[in-house]
Amino acid sequence: MEQQYRKHFIPLESNPLLFTELIHRLGISEFLQFQDVLSLEDADLLAFIPRPALALVLVFPTTPAYESKTAEEDSSKPSYAKSGDDEDVVWYRQTINNACGLYGILHAISNGDARDFILPNSHFSNLLKTCASLDPVQRASTLEDDEKLESEYKAVALQGDTEPPENPEDEVDYHYVCFVKSHKNGHLYELDGDRKGPVDWGHFDGSDMLSEEGLSIIKEFIKPIASDVGFSLLALTPGD
Repeated sequence: MEQQYRKHFIPLESNPLLFTELIHRLGISEFLQFQDVLSLEDADLLAFIPRPALALVLVFPTTPAYESKTAEEDSSKPSYAKSGDDEDVVWYRQTINNACGLYGILHAISNGDARDFILPNSHFSNLLKTCASLDPVQRASTLEDDEKLESEYKAVALQGDTEPPENPEDEVDYHYVCFVKSHKNGHLYELDGDRKGPVDWGHFDGSDMLSEEGLSIIKEFIKPIASDVGFSLLALTPGD
């Protein structure tokens, strides 16, 4: 059944400068920034990216094959209902249309070592504190009703070069999925607000998402779709 949305946002381009501006507007230290990952194989290109990479946001066109695969995987899973001390990662159910980029960013900065760079008393600091104790339905409503979050997002999204859809209710086919290490149990999680909940990829050694172990997980994830579609990858990293 097709999801019904109560709110519709302008899509956010997968542009590291825009991603970086948005996290700074929300209250993440300017020490962190997003970077394009130009290759999963070329060691010289990977060496240009500051380390450690605290989170990765993968961007790719959705296809019927991908949607069928995730629907099948989720069909036997219960809907995620954890919150607070019961959850190992902070997960946001997506209920805002065309806001995949925002949810990817929120997952990246709500989990792992990026949490250490949230500025005290910032908007995001207060938002995360509020959301932490809420169940996924309440958490989703909190994001929908957050006027500051919406205004900062819109200010950044309007800077993109891509023309937004004429009808804001039209869906854009690009999807954003975040990969990040839990700050609680040391496992690496795939966080996608359109799934039934977080996907646990198992224990992850170290703190660098662009390590061989991290890259192998990204390669495994894209293997079923990379032959048919292109993709891009952004890394949340320390500044240069």
